[in-house]
Amino acid sequence: MRFAIIDVVQRVARTGLAVIGITTLSVLILAARCANYRDVFVAGNVYFTDADCYARMTRVRMCEKKPGLIVRHHDFENFPQGTTPHTTAPFDYLIVGLAVMLKPFTAHATDLAGALISPLLGLFGGWFLWWWSRRMTLRYRWTMLVLYAISPVLVHGTKLGRPDHQSLVMLLVTVAICSEWALQFQRSTKWSIVSGVAWSFALWVSLYEPLILLAFVAGCAALRYREFFLAQHRRIGWILFLIILAVAFLIERRLPELRPFYSGPTFENWSRTVGELVSVSPLHPIWFQWAGWLLIAAPVLIWFALRRKSPLPIFVIVLLAATYVLTIWQARWAYFFLSIFALALPSLLEPFKSRVLAWSIFIVSLFPILHDWDTRLWPNESDYVRRVQQRNESVQLHELALDMQSFERRPFLAQWWLSPEIAYWSGQPGVAGSSHESMNGVAESARFFVSEDWETARKILEDHKVAWVIVYDSERAAENSAEILGLAMPQHPICIVLDRTPSRVPRFLVFAAQNGAGKLYRVVEQ
Repeated sequence: MRFAIIDVVQRVARTGLAVIGITTLSVLILAARCANYRDVFVAGNVYFTDADCYARMTRVRMCEKKPGLIVRHHDFENFPQGTTPHTTAPFDYLIVGLAVMLKPFTAHATDLAGALISPLLGLFGGWFLWWWSRRMTLRYRWTMLVLYAISPVLVHGTKLGRPDHQSLVMLLVTVAICSEWALQFQRSTKWSIVSGVAWSFALWVSLYEPLILLAFVAGCAALRYREFFLAQHRRIGWILFLIILAVAFLIERRLPELRPFYSGPTFENWSRTVGELVSVSPLHPIWFQWAGWLLIAAPVLIWFALRRKSPLPIFVIVLLAATYVLTIWQARWAYFFLSIFALALPSLLEPFKSRVLAWSIFIVSLFPILHDWDTRLWPNESDYVRRVQQRNESVQLHELALDMQSFERRPFLAQWWLSPEIAYWSGQPGVAGSSHESMNGVAESARFFVSEDWETARKILEDHKVAWVIVYDSERAAENSAEILGLAMPQHPICIVLDRTPSRVPRFLVFAAQNGAGKLYRVVEQ
């Protein structure tokens, strides 16, 4: 009887500790990802964090209006040609489903669903890692969980107001890699199913990063474990993998572009203005803001792990090295590099027998990350003023876009990074867009803004059937447009004339409205 009571007490204690642990982790994950709530919830509306998010939410609105719609063409960007996007249906309907659940509680269910979807996916990822690391009995598993919760780049990928498919891809790839890790140590049909489902859905959502990562995993497995493809316990996983991909093809009825490498001077110039496409120097201090100082010791820790035959699989080391190199090439790979680094961290710390020493080293290594959070949560005066200004400009741009609403199709021309937001609020298509598929429209809008010849500008407006022109931050518009086209900054670009001297504007552009964000012109036929 006495031992039974002790056993019950121990179970209750373990359950209590587990509840405390997962609650603490959940609070940390959500607090980090929702720290930008003041920038998202402004003046009673929801504002998303970047242009691609507005493009995604425009797709979601289309799916809401016509349930079952599979969006295969974007006519709201690169008008009038439109684009064939690389984005697919799963993330659209994930947001639609969340919006349906939120409708009884808010009148802005769709916008709120878009704002919340990525933090929720980040939370689900944290729960999965908590459960998986517990099953795998990783000694220093909380180092992984803490880094996952607070790493600025992982937070950025799943933060509030960022309905980007990267958040779903990050979750699916994390689940897939953890499944492959588990399959290294146990011949499990269940883990094979999880792996097959996770990889296939990741490829459905994006045929770029997951495809490259899967190729590395399969390559490592083919060299070391030939049964990776033929083992009996893996067959059901491969069958589900192929079935889901076949279903994806039948639903999408198209193959996403398989070209992650685009060329041409316009694209190259444009890509240098996009944060996720820039290269990251190996010596840049941002690496420590993302991963902490332990990144310096990572090569040595990997060497120790290989010598001691630690539970860290070879394919994880290969993925870590590959994503590091890919992040140097394009910053967008940082999401996956940090995810894999966090997964590997408990095994890398395994050589430290003293928990006190291991945790002391880990906590000290977090100082660059904590310093980054300090500047985010308590910005200096100039950063604070800039954030307030951005919020005000978002509201004012929204107001300008509302002036363009109409039952008729009345296309607009604006800077490429503003076009998806204006299209979302106005319901009108834009000449430019924020995706690489809109490169023709981006170039045309840039030519308009830097042109010094009104006839050239007029021809661009006529070719694209433009009814509205929005001018915002004319100096930035001129500089960015000149950079995209590879031109020197003109002395009197049209965008600056439109912004500063409306009285000098030809009659085919009629001044319609203005506020602190910019000016709105109506195009008239003559």
